Amino acid sequence: MVKVITYGTYDLLHYGHIKLLERAKALGDYLIVGVTADDYDKTRGKINVQQSLMERIEAVRATGLADKIIVEEYEGQKIDDIRRYDVDIFTVGSDWIGKFDYLNEYCKVVYLPRTEGISSSEVRSEQYKLRMGIVGRAAFRTKFVTESKYVNGVEVIGVCVPQKSVESEYGKMFFTENYEELLEKVDAVYIISKPERHYEDVKKALLKGKHVLCESPIALKESECEELYAFAKERGLVLMDAIKTAYSTAYERLVLLAKSGKIGKVVSVDAVCTSLRDGISIAGTDLTQKWNSMCGWAPIALLPVFQILGTDYNKKIITTKFLDKSVNMDAFTKIDFTYDDAVASIKVAKAAKSEGELIVTGTTGYIYVPAPWWKTDYFEVRYENPENNRRFFYQLDGEGIRYEIVSFSKQIENGRNMSVVSNKVSMNIVKIIEDFNSRTDVIEIGERNV
Repeated sequence: MVKVITYGTYDLLHYGHIKLLERAKALGDYLIVGVTADDYDKTRGKINVQQSLMERIEAVRATGLADKIIVEEYEGQKIDDIRRYDVDIFTVGSDWIGKFDYLNEYCKVVYLPRTEGISSSEVRSEQYKLRMGIVGRAAFRTKFVTESKYVNGVEVIGVCVPQKSVESEYGKMFFTENYEELLEKVDAVYIISKPERHYEDVKKALLKGKHVLCESPIALKESECEELYAFAKERGLVLMDAIKTAYSTAYERLVLLAKSGKIGKVVSVDAVCTSLRDGISIAGTDLTQKWNSMCGWAPIALLPVFQILGTDYNKKIITTKFLDKSVNMDAFTKIDFTYDDAVASIKVAKAAKSEGELIVTGTTGYIYVPAPWWKTDYFEVRYENPENNRRFFYQLDGEGIRYEIVSFSKQIENGRNMSVVSNKVSMNIVKIIEDFNSRTDVIEIGERNV
């Protein structure tokens, strides 16, 4: 019996896929089809896969062409599979000619002609096109435009800013100072205006029937955040909190490991986020144009606290040192939480520096994420016996921004909530910032401007 093996993502299974499988089947007596796992697809740059692994497996099974279906999960698995299943022929589409010649050492390699004029990318692009606009002048909007180009079906077409930018990424986009004009031309907006404007900017977009991806915090009052979520749900619109760290594969995995009992019962979460790049302590800096430390960093630092320990804490204490109290600019802020059986702390700063690490402490071990933990591709699970320690590596492209855009786009297209940051977490982030602004549970230290 001649065994044949082939691999693919098989997203939105189409005529081209079926023809390729038919040709592969004709090469032998028994066809093994490897369907790539979601995480492995990410490492290969396929980030806009529309269907889940199980949906793709079922689609392949429904063709009746596969005698066996397996899941491809790691680099080098092809050699392992060829040996394990005693494969005679490896086959793949002709667009990969030469790429898999090294497998000739293990079996015969055959490159099959692909069906011209059809691909999953083309199918996705034809099915859906999301026109996005950007609201605000934050420096990292350039990253958003760059990363959006990796996502099929999404195009950033305009920016609403007070002053036109000269970055090359904006060459073919239109600029306007009129928010209403931008809303008339787009399907969705990414809001990175000053946090003080988020509530009004989000509400205007929702009133116009536009989907919203808003940099956290979504609002500065819990009641306003709750109102916006209810407003979006009522109108069938997507309102998503943009915390890119949440879409990092490494971060997602460490949260799952922590909650699964890998380090025993979690008793503490400690997160530090600091950076001096914003230059808020430089003399002459216009602080009215800057995000303070709380708005700039607290949403990220609070994320692992609330996602691992939950939002039902018993007590919190906010300790802050102001750089300029008149514009609510904190140089450094520390927040301590007490739960029934755990504690947590975060440190955020734009005018102080510390090691930006994340440590999750458990009863049998701990998770250590080195600085800068909020955009890591690596973490360690450590135990009393170092021989049991494990290291985890996951590819991170675009600091999580492109995966965030994919999630936003999929939510709009499929009508399903695919955000990894729950509304409850978002609203509690807003509540912490509201309490800071109202000086609830706040202790002030050091000299400050009154």
